[in-house]
This record gives sequence, C-alpha cells and structure tokens, in this order.
Amino acid sequence: MLKKVDHIGIAVKDLAEAMKFYEALGLKSAGTEVVEEQKVKVAFFPVGDSEVELLESTSPDGPIAKYIEKNGAGIQHLAFRVDNIEKALAELKEKGVRLIDEKPRYGAGGAKIAFLHPKSTFGVLIELSERD
Repeated sequence: MLKKVDHIGIAVKDLAEAMKFYEALGLKSAGTEVVEEQKVKVAFFPVGDSEVELLESTSPDGPIAKYIEKNGAGIQHLAFRVDNIEKALAELKEKGVRLIDEKPRYGAGGAKIAFLHPKSTFGVLIELSERD
C-alpha cells in the first residue's frame, strides 16, 4: 500500500526564518504555496526522493497554529505516498484504523491527501498522499 515516505511536515512559527535554516543545510526550496482550505502556507525542500514540508499557519485558528499552541513548533506529521488514496483509506478503515478523513481533500502541490487519527497510529499524525 505505502510506496515511500512522501514528506515530513514540520510546523513553524515563521516560514521565512525556517527556510533560511534549511537553505543553510544546503537544501533548495521548491517554492511556497498557500493552501486556503487548510489555512497554511507551505514550503517544500526536496531531499532525495522525499521532501521536508515546512508549514506556517495563515490564521490564528488554523490547524497548524493550534498545533504549535499545544505542542510547540516541530514535526507535525509523517506523510506516506500511495498509488490510490481511496483504496488505501477503505482498506485501513476495514482493518479498524481510525480515520480523520474518510475522503481525500486537496493538499499542497495538487496532491490528494487524507489523515489517519493519532489514536490509531501510536501518537503519530499520519498523512496519506497521492500525487500524479
């Protein structure tokens, strides 16, 4: 079902400052994007065949702002690439995995994404990602 680690999502308070750090490590940004539906601005840094995704909230009531308020900045989720997200969600639900998203939603870079509930994943927010 899982093809690879697609990306690691890192919640940050200041995207521009965080980007400077990852650039200092020698990584090059693939650009930034605002995802209105999720109230977030993201920047992707390719590393091999995976990416680091930096996430800054665009609203005080956005999910990333709430995450940072509760947990502080840091790793927010781990994303795995799948070929067919609808099929993956159906299989996981059948196996008793608690889903946050029963149907995929729009994600950065045009991906179809869905989240699994951390109560079913040993405390880790898992994202499934399907990209063309």
